[in-house]
Amino acid sequence: MNKADLNRRFGFLLHDISRLMKRRFDRRAEQVGLTRAQWSVVAHLYRQEGVNQATLADWLDIKQITLARLADRLEAAGWLERRPHPGDRRAKCVYLTDKAHAQVEQMRTLADEVQEEALHGVSPEHRALLIDLLLQVKDNLISAQNGERPAPQAAPLPLK
Repeated sequence: MNKADLNRRFGFLLHDISRLMKRRFDRRAEQVGLTRAQWSVVAHLYRQEGVNQATLADWLDIKQITLARLADRLEAAGWLERRPHPGDRRAKCVYLTDKAHAQVEQMRTLADEVQEEALHGVSPEHRALLIDLLLQVKDNLISAQNGERPAPQAAPLPLK
C-alpha cells in the first residue's frame, strides 16, 4: 500500500476530517469564550438537560473526572448548574443556565458555518447521501458493538 492509498482509507479520512473540523470550530468559537470540549457539554445538555454527570460523561466518551473538571469551569463561568438528583442524594443532575441557553443559537450558527465550509461544492443530493451513508456506518458499528448483525439496507441512491 502506498502513501496515497492511506489518504483514501476510511478510518484515516474520518479522523482527518474530524480533526480539521474541530480545529476550525475552535478558531471560530474563541469569540464566545468556550472551548470545543465545553461546547460539547453545553450541546449535549441542550439536547437533554437534567441528566446525571455519569450519563453525560458516557455520552461524551470521557472519564467522569474529566467531565467534573469541565463542569466545574462551566459552572463557575455561569453556563451550567448542578442540582441534587431526586432519587439519589449522592448524584447531581446537570442543567444549563439562561446564559447558556442564550448562547446556544450563536454556537449552532458557528457550527453550521463550519459545516458549510466543509461541504462547500457538495450538492444537496450528495450531502443527503453522505449523511445517509454515515448513519448506516454508525448503525453498523452500534450493531457490531451489541453483538448483532447489521440489518440489511436498501441500496444507496446513485451518484449523479
